[in-house]
Amino acid sequence: MSSPAKNRFSDAEREAVYRAIAERRDMRHFNSEPIDEPTLWRLLRAAHRAPSVGLMQPWRLIRISDRTLRVRIHELVEREREATAAALGERSDEFMRLKVQGVLECGEVLVAALADGRERHIFGRRTLPEMDLASVACAIQNLWLAARAEGLGMGWVSLFEPEALARLLDMPAGAKPVAILCLGHVDAFYSAPMLELEGWTVGRQLQEFVFDNRWNETAEPR
Repeated sequence: MSSPAKNRFSDAEREAVYRAIAERRDMRHFNSEPIDEPTLWRLLRAAHRAPSVGLMQPWRLIRISDRTLRVRIHELVEREREATAAALGERSDEFMRLKVQGVLECGEVLVAALADGRERHIFGRRTLPEMDLASVACAIQNLWLAARAEGLGMGWVSLFEPEALARLLDMPAGAKPVAILCLGHVDAFYSAPMLELEGWTVGRQLQEFVFDNRWNETAEPR
């Protein structure tokens, strides 16, 4: 049996990390209790500590404190919700019954965006330019896990037309919104992903996604 790595966290610390990962949920139901400023800024610092290719830090986080602006963002999401329902055909009615956002109810709304001027960052992106988007996703995940550890819910909303949201937020040319993040207190966390609880889909098992050496060669735990 191999000995524990010397830099390993304590058992309790490791359990807390894995618990946050396991219990993270894409939340849609919030109560109106506000998030205190120290907690919010702890979460923002967690997001900013995310890894980024070439240390380019392409994320920008826009805090939506204007209620009128929040309502307009909600309207953008609703517009795309209806367009998505139309594109789903026979599942349209089923989709429209799902709650897909908490923009008006949550304590805080953040818009995560890609910065402008990203073309000058070549390190790690010459053949994979999309690594800037991957870096922003890492920042969002950091925020999500930190929020769960704080007992706060977060929901990632992707139902919006990027150019319309960029115009609404006066983003410069080259910048692009990636996510509307609903953050706030919840009465309870879902016991499983909401889309499973609502019967929309079922998550698949890890073994279907891990290959051994070559594509579709199943890997088994050793």
